[in-house]
Amino acid sequence: MKKPNKKGILKFLFSRTFIFGFLIFLQFVFLTFLVLKVSEIAGQIVIILQLLSLCVVIWLVSKDDNPSYKLAWVIAIMCFPIMGGIYYIFFGNKNMPRILRNKITEYDAEVERRMKESVKEKKEVFEEIKDKDKGIASRISYIINSSNFPVCKNTQSDYFPLGEDKFEKLKEELKKAEKFIFMEYFIIEEGKMWDTILEILKEKVKEGIEVRVMFDDMGSVETLPPGYGTVLEKHGIKCAVFNPFKPHLNMAMNYRDHRKICVIDGNVGFCGGINLADEYINEYPKHGHWKDTAVALYGDGVWSLTMMFLTLWDFTKNEADLDYSKYMPTKHYKSDGYVQPYGDTPLDNTNVGENIYMQIINRATDYVYITTPYLILDNEMVIALKNAAETGVDVRIITPHIADKWYVHIVTRSFYKNLIRSGVKIYEYTPGFVHAKMFVSDDTSAIVGTTNMDYRSFYLHFECGVCFYYSTMVDKVKNDIEETLNKCQEITMDDVNQISIFRRILAAIIRIFSPMM
Repeated sequence: MKKPNKKGILKFLFSRTFIFGFLIFLQFVFLTFLVLKVSEIAGQIVIILQLLSLCVVIWLVSKDDNPSYKLAWVIAIMCFPIMGGIYYIFFGNKNMPRILRNKITEYDAEVERRMKESVKEKKEVFEEIKDKDKGIASRISYIINSSNFPVCKNTQSDYFPLGEDKFEKLKEELKKAEKFIFMEYFIIEEGKMWDTILEILKEKVKEGIEVRVMFDDMGSVETLPPGYGTVLEKHGIKCAVFNPFKPHLNMAMNYRDHRKICVIDGNVGFCGGINLADEYINEYPKHGHWKDTAVALYGDGVWSLTMMFLTLWDFTKNEADLDYSKYMPTKHYKSDGYVQPYGDTPLDNTNVGENIYMQIINRATDYVYITTPYLILDNEMVIALKNAAETGVDVRIITPHIADKWYVHIVTRSFYKNLIRSGVKIYEYTPGFVHAKMFVSDDTSAIVGTTNMDYRSFYLHFECGVCFYYSTMVDKVKNDIEETLNKCQEITMDDVNQISIFRRILAAIIRIFSPMM
């Protein structure tokens, strides 16, 4: 038996994750103890708290929210009627303080104001594709109306089927930078990938080039030392830490920046599922072979990625006086079909990422191929996938075979039976872990982005992606998925039926609360 690594245990016990988590747990315990103690002293408090829980349930059911999310909380509240209502107010209620709501309103207005001009400029592009394909035009129109990001031409693109491929191209383009570099990632981890990039960034700062780096504090809490933003700024790199992780009960901690964006000189932009950590380039087998993808854009389409970065930078750093015009594209490229980068935010009532996925599924006539690390679906998405398969559309979904989170993998597998019964084909990537988030359909459209098929991505994260229409990228995504299928095991109904009773019961319990994960 392998002996416990004492250094590893001590490192974890003194880590910010453990210390902050423990402090939050103590607050949770204290809150519970305080309420229960008061209830013992004054019996009528119990009745008041039970009435509070009942009122919360009634209010929750009437809210315009995801039914699965509401059901999970209703069950939790009814199981703990004394504390359930209070737990929901602290942990489940998505309403925000007035100050934060006002800041969000300003953020949304800023995005809309700055992107409306781009939408007007690209109106002729929209009209062109509307004449060609009204189905795709309606999807483009939805993205424009819901998130203000236009469809573009005059854009070239590259596809990277693995993190190693993106890493090589990213280094090459970073070294060419002449004006500015913007980098926004959910996870940054010290190691070969980030250390190599950091050396390039430091050299570029010395050349007088503007470098900005933004990372999510929760995403990088276990991969970067405390105060890492200060370390970067000492090198002349401007840094923004998104939504700093704080050791107190706060629903706002759930809102994370899950985007992966790099923009260079306004003319080159990267997007996809790949973070800046060594497992993404298979430097070590964290969960077997890591399958992830990314794209690079060159030309007009990069402006939308630049806008996503700058507006969220403004939101984080309160630098609303930035002169955006100096970051616009300056090079012209031939068109390769149509490109529409888009962003999604949890700070409004529109689930852009999920709705785009559902539109692709609902409008497919031949096939829909999907890759996703997590398959935690709401009822609407399940119905969309089943309806597509039952109408003869070839629906195929690739998920990991080796899990990164065992409980999430159990929930993912719990959806297999219902989907397979309707004709959806499920495949698991046997060499390891699929982290790519991609859709391709009918040889006309594809998406490469950051949005997982789960509640966190759909409801709680800042996400982004790139839609390609009638582009060579559609064939590249399709070909890569078909090659990946050759390395997968198809899951049959026999496989599903062989799952033990214990795991089925466990899956059923965890699945109820999956919207709260």
